[in-house]
Amino acid sequence: MTAPLILVTNDDGLDAPGIAALADAAAPLGEVWVVAPATEQSAMSHALTLHRPLRLSQHGERRYAVSGTPTDSVFFGVLNLLPRKPDLLLSGINRGPNLGEDVSYSGTVSAALEAAVMGIPALAFSHVKPEQDSDYLDGAELARQLAGRVLEHGLPAGNYLNVNFPAVPRGEIRGVRVCRLGKRYYEDSIVECRDPRGRPYFWIGGSAYRFDEIPGTDCVAVHDGYASITALHTDPTDLAACDMLRGWGLEDV
Repeated sequence: MTAPLILVTNDDGLDAPGIAALADAAAPLGEVWVVAPATEQSAMSHALTLHRPLRLSQHGERRYAVSGTPTDSVFFGVLNLLPRKPDLLLSGINRGPNLGEDVSYSGTVSAALEAAVMGIPALAFSHVKPEQDSDYLDGAELARQLAGRVLEHGLPAGNYLNVNFPAVPRGEIRGVRVCRLGKRYYEDSIVECRDPRGRPYFWIGGSAYRFDEIPGTDCVAVHDGYASITALHTDPTDLAACDMLRGWGLEDV
């Protein structure tokens, strides 16, 4: 029987400790290929590079860096590198959470989205606040278990999973909770600075955040020490809103 083919990527870059922990955890499940951005690509969302060339470099057996985004990496892995379509895509483990509205910006989550669009079961993993490389180990073990379940049971067409691990000491994750997305807010700001020639430049801020304490959401679960799992879908259509628009008589215009 052919071993499952597993593609691992991230948005923190090929050399990030989280992707190493995830690839090591996935190794017992099948043949692992790592294809990831050459440099950090956080908050790139579902961006695909169309107007400049991409470069590929090999950094070991079945380990490659792409000079582009997480979505580029999935494209490259599936269409150009792997010997066949992968059985599973694992993205992460991201340094920092991807909770609530974060999923709209996240390159980690968007890599899983791209795989789901291509018909590949996919999971995205994030760790709320890793202080050192070993902090990823509990999450990586849980990621291996979840990946094994997906390989066994599959996912409905168009579904992909977003998983967040809490910032707790080793061995103290309280369990797993299946959740909906929560409401998470950043203290957004634009920071103006000056270069050596006196010209202004700007940084987008927003590191501090808060969340609404809504029961059953990923924000609350992770805050309470649980790993959260949220099933997402490639189709964001709001059917109720479509019915509302029909009620406006727009189709008669």
